[in-house]
Amino acid sequence: MSTASEPAEGSLLLDDQLCFALYAASRAVTARYRPLLDELGLTYPQYLVMLVLWERDSISVRELGASLQLESSTLSPLLKRLEANGLLHRERRADDERSVALRLSEAGARLRERAGTVPLAIGDAMGLTPEQDALAKQLLRLLTSNVSAG
Repeated sequence: MSTASEPAEGSLLLDDQLCFALYAASRAVTARYRPLLDELGLTYPQYLVMLVLWERDSISVRELGASLQLESSTLSPLLKRLEANGLLHRERRADDERSVALRLSEAGARLRERAGTVPLAIGDAMGLTPEQDALAKQLLRLLTSNVSAG
């Protein structure tokens, strides 16, 4: 028999599924991002790309994919749209024609200032203490590592 704190082994109750809790939380968080990112002219996946570029201005598509855990086929449309919007430049590397380097444009670099309020607004919406925030990230990274390894 399942209690509120201990789900029965093999339970098929929706509330006992960690996957559903993750799914619901992810949908709620990304929905909270939407109006903030609309003001910046970005979708959530584009915002993730920009976060990496704001951290590391010059990066290869392969490195970006590894950082975001995305395949290049998924990244290509995002990068094309960001380039069309004038936020980044894609350039073949002189030392390796097969590799494409990504660099922020001036507009992409300026957008960082406007985006500075996004993490604060999302943090407020989450309502976690700094300790809870750190613990949540630690547990989610562990979960990702364990599931990816298995």
